[in-house]
Amino acid sequence: MPITDTCLPAHTIQVRVYYEDTDLAGIVYHANYLKFMERARTETLRAHGIDQTRLAEEDIFLTVTAMDIAFKSPARIDDLLTVEAVPISTTGVRGTIAQRVLLDGRELCTAMVTVVCMNGKGRPVRMPPTTRALFPAS
Repeated sequence: MPITDTCLPAHTIQVRVYYEDTDLAGIVYHANYLKFMERARTETLRAHGIDQTRLAEEDIFLTVTAMDIAFKSPARIDDLLTVEAVPISTTGVRGTIAQRVLLDGRELCTAMVTVVCMNGKGRPVRMPPTTRALFPAS
């Protein structure tokens, strides 16, 4: 599902592209888009009062288990990117988040990210109610 098809507002952050984010061609190295999207997912949780440190103290960890990503256009040094995250669906332990990286409203990268709540032993656990509340009712 494209992020624009969701009925929920996207949580957005701004990310400036630095020299360290680029490759020899002067464009953002592909793996750095994953870091930008991780920051947006973390800030989405934080904006809704979900503290990942507190979750970890309760032996709950949100683990990325799958990502379908499409690179459409490059970002370059000094670009100011907008990175969006929209929780779009959930089951008892799993959530799907749609993400986009934009430059001046133009999509550079899109992704569908699957996260699973796990305990410290790597076993799936039910998503806490406060986290589950971020996702639309299924």
